[in-house]
Amino acid sequence: MASRKSGQRIEPSFGDDEDDGLRVDATDRVSGGGRVANRARSASKKRREPRGGRRRGGSGGGFFGLARRLFYWCIVLGIWGAIGVGGLVLYYGARMPSATTWTIPDRPPNVKILAVDGDIIANRGATGGEALALEEMSPYIPQAVIAIEDRRFYWHFGVDPLGLARAMLTNLTSGRMVQGGSTLTQQLAKNLFLSPERTLERKVQEVLLALWLEHKYTKDQILTMYLNRVFFGSNAYGVEAAARRYFNKSARDVNLGEAAMLAGLLKAPSRLSPARDPEAAEERAQVVLGAMREEGYITDAEIKTAMSQTPTRAKSFWSGAQYYVADMVMDQLPGMIGEIKQDLIVDTTIDLALEKKAEEVIAATLDEEGGKLNAAQAALVSIDGTGAIRALVGGRDYAESQFDRASKAKRQPGSAFKPFVYAAALEIGRTPMSVRNDAPVRIGNWTPENYDQKYRGEVTLADALANSLNTIAAQLVMEVGPQNVVKLAHRLGIDSEMQANASIALGTSEVSLVELTSAYAPFMNGGFKATPHVIRRISTADGTVLYENTYDNPPRVLDPAIVSEMNQMMVRVLTNGTGKRARLPDWEVAGKTGTTQSFRDALFVGYTSNLTTGVWFGNDDGKSMKKVTGGGLPAKAWHDFMVAAHRGLSPSPLFGTTGVQPVFDQGGAVAGALANGDGFVGGDAEAFPEPPPVDGALAVDQTRPAGEPAGSGPMPPAGVGEATGTTRRTTLFELLTGG
Repeated sequence: MASRKSGQRIEPSFGDDEDDGLRVDATDRVSGGGRVANRARSASKKRREPRGGRRRGGSGGGFFGLARRLFYWCIVLGIWGAIGVGGLVLYYGARMPSATTWTIPDRPPNVKILAVDGDIIANRGATGGEALALEEMSPYIPQAVIAIEDRRFYWHFGVDPLGLARAMLTNLTSGRMVQGGSTLTQQLAKNLFLSPERTLERKVQEVLLALWLEHKYTKDQILTMYLNRVFFGSNAYGVEAAARRYFNKSARDVNLGEAAMLAGLLKAPSRLSPARDPEAAEERAQVVLGAMREEGYITDAEIKTAMSQTPTRAKSFWSGAQYYVADMVMDQLPGMIGEIKQDLIVDTTIDLALEKKAEEVIAATLDEEGGKLNAAQAALVSIDGTGAIRALVGGRDYAESQFDRASKAKRQPGSAFKPFVYAAALEIGRTPMSVRNDAPVRIGNWTPENYDQKYRGEVTLADALANSLNTIAAQLVMEVGPQNVVKLAHRLGIDSEMQANASIALGTSEVSLVELTSAYAPFMNGGFKATPHVIRRISTADGTVLYENTYDNPPRVLDPAIVSEMNQMMVRVLTNGTGKRARLPDWEVAGKTGTTQSFRDALFVGYTSNLTTGVWFGNDDGKSMKKVTGGGLPAKAWHDFMVAAHRGLSPSPLFGTTGVQPVFDQGGAVAGALANGDGFVGGDAEAFPEPPPVDGALAVDQTRPAGEPAGSGPMPPAGVGEATGTTRRTTLFELLTGG
């Protein structure tokens, strides 16, 4: 192309290549500079095009054009998706209460029940365990839970997009729901505020609440709330309840393998429970251990040790007699402090060592002899001189039956009631050496008979009580008056309503084993009332005392002289009478057997200077046992328990039994009244209603002498009662030897 001077027209210079194809026609416009604009642009465009006249990749812009279009539409869809999600959040968020009103609901209160030494008897409440601070728990527990449930817990803001994406991908590739994308914070929000239903609204609200929790609380606070409230199966909420439920230990003390098992329960608490499927629980625990190793919480050596541990096998329900005590405590709490609104600590009077021994003795006795003697159930209660319950067993197995036969069941005590009859007689002047005639006796149309249907003639009251003679007890009731016997029994501690009739002499009014045993305690402690109690103190978790018992200053209910005489008589029940199987080596023991009609109930209540213990054997349906008497299974079980309870203690005598000389009454008045047929001292015929017909120990004579009008009053045969004339003399040697 030739150059020209400035201002001159520049003519284009063209080569000879015809492919340029440049022509100027009438339609071409010439630029102001003389340049053919359209033609030059066309030529330039042609020069840029490859030979062949077509773009590489075809029409539409090729791969990069496709990528540009995909990116564009992704942005568009993302914007619209964000708008849609934002709209849903606004819509469902508007349906929730204002965030200013959101508060963490109170954890259901827990009642921690402690033995005298501070050991835990049980936790009661909706959660089943107390709340622990994070630093109080075994460090393996939070590590295991984070490793298997939310590995990025300390890094996300309440919602974990990466975890959610991973869960969605895993679920899509597996074709089923195998992972969840919820964080621990979301799970806590759901448990605290929301229902378990799976709806879009609930999920949105869960996310909003999780964000609020993360804003308001620290990560450690959130984790603590979660671990203290999450459900672990078997009515256990929180790690403390679960650890005690499955391992019978505090969450403070669980080892690595146990922590892994607890964390594994969170996926399916019921299905993976060690109580239901120990093998499945163990397999899941090993998965948790693998996750902990991946996160660097534990080493290969630690995981090897944990995996070699034997799978934990838990029973299907809480097992142990101490839970009868826990039930008793929970029954009494509302009456002492009202509604339970906060965590409480209840200090009890229970000695766990005695409690476990009592449970063992009852179970062993029933296992050895219960089957062949048709005795299916038993109960035991042991109290000290203040009325504090040291041990209580309400039945053979709490896991099988939670009914407390020691405190809630009321049964006839049989001859175990006779000490109250004799004590009432002593209060009106009778003595252990008073003599009565063991012979047939009729009160109205009731003719009580002795157990062996034999009569011994003249006997002292001490001998009569030792051999549990029904005829003598019946005579004493009529001398004293049934209403006075009832008053004395109530005074000593029996709370149940009793019928003031003649048959009360043989224990026909029903009482509980706890109240019967506590009514014996005044004989042990020198005549003071021993109100049965199991709660010593109730306090809040911060130590504020809400209740403390006041049984340290009991009233006197028996004269010491009466106590001394009763103890002398009841010692002979074990040395010479029906309770020989209950005798203890080196210890002075007193007590009384009791057997009800047709062998439906058998009891032994006895005491040393240390403890008063009552034992009952029978059947819940009232079926008869095979000739089981109070001197049989109950006395044997009583003996075995008391031997263990007194092991290591120095023997001491009973109150008023040492250096006491026998006392004789002067007789005369009562004997004359009986001999002349003037009726019994203590009331008329209407005061002693006839007992209902019974079988076995209470034989009833339905006939009356000819010509005698109905309701003419009690008519004992001549000669029944205290011997007339001189009083029988008994030497000290005979008294000591039972002669």
